[in-house]
Amino acid sequence: MTTPVEQESTQAEFTGAELGVEDTPWQTVVWNDPVNLMSYVTYVFQKLFGYSRDKATKLMLDVHHKGRAIVSSGSKDKVEGDVAKLHAAGLWATMQRVS
Repeated sequence: MTTPVEQESTQAEFTGAELGVEDTPWQTVVWNDPVNLMSYVTYVFQKLFGYSRDKATKLMLDVHHKGRAIVSSGSKDKVEGDVAKLHAAGLWATMQRVS
C-alpha cells in the first residue's frame, strides 16, 4: 500500500489586501485652469459624461472655486479613458486612486 501524495496547488491564492488593490476604484480629477470658460467646462461635462446641466454646473463651480472636482470614478482603464477625453477637450485632468 502506498501513501497518497499531496497535490501541488496550481491556483494562486490572494490575500484580502492584494484583492483590495485590484478592486480599488480610481477617480478623475479636473483642475482649474486660466484658459477655459466656465460655460465650456459645463458643456464638456455634459457631453462627455451625460450629466444634467445642474450637475455639470455644480462640478464646474467646484473646479472654479475649490480648484478641482472629481468628475468620474471607476476602474483604472475607465478613468484613463476619461482623462484622455478631457485632455482632448482641452481640460486639465489627472487620475488618482481612492485610498
